[in-house]
Amino acid sequence: MAEALFNLLDNAVKYTPPGGKISVKAERWEAATKIDISDTGRGIPEQHYAQIFGRFYRENEIHDVSGVGIGLYLCREIIQKQGGTIQVKSKVGKGSTFSVFLPSQSMAGTEG
Repeated sequence: MAEALFNLLDNAVKYTPPGGKISVKAERWEAATKIDISDTGRGIPEQHYAQIFGRFYRENEIHDVSGVGIGLYLCREIIQKQGGTIQVKSKVGKGSTFSVFLPSQSMAGTEG
């Protein structure tokens, strides 16, 4: 799970211009824990939401940023193996929020 969260943070750093903001917020609910990683980067067009989690997918507009397009695919795979899900909400030019939802038992023992 650490690798998945690190990749989401790494992407936030890569796609947020200097002076932008990145935030992490965690909420524990009765049955799940929600972790939001938000940035004020370039954003993702809504029609690409499903595609960005595909293996080797890269948008044409981001070929100036290093990467091979496997990070979000691996994030989704790791999170799903833990019984969780990942969602994205974004506005082009405003930024993105990746929300990770994990069953509470997956987070047991990570406090402290």
